[in-house]
Amino acid sequence: MATKLSQNEKTETAAIVAPIEFRFAGQSPPNHLATQTMNEIAKEIEEKTEGRVLIRVFPANQLGNYSGVMQNLIRGTVDMSMMSIASEFDPRLELVYVNGFLTGYDDAKRIFTPGAWLPNKLNELTEALGVHLLGSYIEGMIGIGSTKPLIEPLNPKVDKGVLVRVPNMAVYTLGAKAMGLRPITIPYSDVYQSMQTGVCDAVDGYAVAAAYTILGDVLKYWYHTNYSMEYQAILVSDKSWKKLTPSDQEVFREVSKKYTIKSIDNAQKEDERNMKLMEEKGIKVFRYTPKELQPIKQACVTTWEALAKHGMTQELMKEFKENLAK
Repeated sequence: MATKLSQNEKTETAAIVAPIEFRFAGQSPPNHLATQTMNEIAKEIEEKTEGRVLIRVFPANQLGNYSGVMQNLIRGTVDMSMMSIASEFDPRLELVYVNGFLTGYDDAKRIFTPGAWLPNKLNELTEALGVHLLGSYIEGMIGIGSTKPLIEPLNPKVDKGVLVRVPNMAVYTLGAKAMGLRPITIPYSDVYQSMQTGVCDAVDGYAVAAAYTILGDVLKYWYHTNYSMEYQAILVSDKSWKKLTPSDQEVFREVSKKYTIKSIDNAQKEDERNMKLMEEKGIKVFRYTPKELQPIKQACVTTWEALAKHGMTQELMKEFKENLAK
């Protein structure tokens, strides 16, 4: 008499017979460390699922920009991504860009390791859209690059004497003002020329590597203030997720956690490497300890409640402050 297979056994058997193929979308160039990380994630998942899941990496926005990819993750026409998080689908996803909840790489590990409050909250928001957040890729910490020296850079009560370009988001505008900077919004593509011609004196929203490679010829000063970071989310479509067995889902979680932590270690090394390159180029670099950064961090914390008027909710920002204003 034939033995009747359970649904889980049928799923396991099908996975062995016909490997599942995932398309993994990225935004970084093929030779970028982020794309290298994607390739390592794909290889490790394939090995740990014993070939049941094959992942093909598509870097450099080959499957669309982060907004288009997010839409396709929701639809299930793209399986995975490691890209900037698309907050237009839910403005509360800008939580990840709020200024002042970390001051260094140890903070980043504590805050972003899967299972911590912030990734759990982000996953709660993305799951409502039909997408799971498995982990994070921290590319580097963000500081202030300037063509002229800042006045008392760590004293938020003092005007810094510069007009600084900020990304067009309330989290950055409010944070800049709290730190004593005078913000102006300028498109990303126009920043170099704007600094070169004096339209603005400084830039906010660039990680160290981007500041060095894109703006290195105009910068004179770099203040490594770590009030935010360059962030990419490791996401998987719910429709694709349901194709996996529970054991293979656990592989995805474990691998994503490993590379979240590894990205933070790499970010620290890459930030220091690029700051040394800045110094070799003649840029004056200022490094600070987490203790030294506390005044500007606390100044940024005072802006969090105001974000409730910019797409966040008062309840969410209260919870955010309770968990991250340490």
